[in-house]
Amino acid sequence: MATSDAILERMMTFHPKVIDLTLDRTHRLLAALGNPERSLPPVVHIAGTNGKGSTQAMIRAGLEAGGASVHAYTSPHLAWFHERIRLAGKIISEAALTDLLDECVQKNGAGEITFFEITTCAALLAFARSPADYTLLEVGLGGRLDATNVVDHPALTIITPVSIDHQQYLGETLGEIALEKAGIIKRGVPVIIGPQHDAGLAVIEARAMRLGAPVLAFGQHWHVHEEHGRLVYQDEKGLLDLPLPNLPGPHQIQNAGAALTALRHLGATAAQCEAAVTQAFWPARMQRLRQGPLVDSAPQVELWLDGGHNPAGGLAVAATLARMPMRETHLICGMLNTKDVRGYMVPLASQTTLLHAVEIPGEKNTLPATTTRDAALSAGMKADVAGSVAEALRSIAAKTPNARVLICGSLYLAGTVLRENG
Repeated sequence: MATSDAILERMMTFHPKVIDLTLDRTHRLLAALGNPERSLPPVVHIAGTNGKGSTQAMIRAGLEAGGASVHAYTSPHLAWFHERIRLAGKIISEAALTDLLDECVQKNGAGEITFFEITTCAALLAFARSPADYTLLEVGLGGRLDATNVVDHPALTIITPVSIDHQQYLGETLGEIALEKAGIIKRGVPVIIGPQHDAGLAVIEARAMRLGAPVLAFGQHWHVHEEHGRLVYQDEKGLLDLPLPNLPGPHQIQNAGAALTALRHLGATAAQCEAAVTQAFWPARMQRLRQGPLVDSAPQVELWLDGGHNPAGGLAVAATLARMPMRETHLICGMLNTKDVRGYMVPLASQTTLLHAVEIPGEKNTLPATTTRDAALSAGMKADVAGSVAEALRSIAAKTPNARVLICGSLYLAGTVLRENG
């Protein structure tokens, strides 16, 4: 029998374009599968440019702390595809995934369909067949035409901060991109809106008003901030005084606010809310690496990993580094040729001693290391080129054994690091 990897590789050939936004192919396959999207446990649907995964992780931690079983769908994966699908809290098994993928391939027949569309259908099929109390769906790209946007009556929708990214698919302006994200809002279904630029907020609120969707917006219906080393959250139900999120970085305060709003709407207790901010786990978002071959090769280095890849991600990482104790800080950075590389790097310049540019192994859309280096130089950084992450790390450790090193720039690079570092 074919492995899941073999079936996934074959699925990459089912449509000539990697991304081709439409819901027609998804609806066709779901119909052939018996419309599993109509039989899901209550759905929380999450869109936005940044913070979707962290927000989902915190919601899941809070729900599970209350004894709920939770399905969760996220993308892209980091080390292994199976990470994308959690069934009642557990990552899907190889046997279950292989069976689902095979079934979807059979039902799809000769029809064209993108990789993300057919794998999303597989996830929805898995969720419909497995009992759970909630389903958490993270949008892949955009919202309006994303393959996850097939649930007519979710329990709740969430739009995390919207910024400029994926312009080739979503539009050139913040308003155009926000309109695509707002496409997940459903008639009469409450929408939680995270912090937004004015142009984005106006578009999102206008769509919610047209659909009669109750709005729970940051700065209006809920507030969150850091005070004396604690997270303070307030909504119409009262005040929560909680520990700071265990996910590092000041931007996680806002993500926590959206997650807490969702949990409060779903009836969570104060204990569940505390669990949301203290027990969430989300890899490659300012993740400290503490074991594995990379760590062993530079045992005195403080090694971090982050998959942020757009200007907002650069700002978030820079703010996180600024709050850490002073330490010589090096970046090992690889990026895709579809990203605003300089925009990502500019906020990081003031926090960085030297950037070591690398290519992302096995990724056809990787930027050449020399191009990444040149972008760093133009952003005001000192920069050099390295043949690999391991080579860059050895070079840093030889000169500055106690350095802080952040591997960054791409989720694809982060995934490679997690696979190779165990």
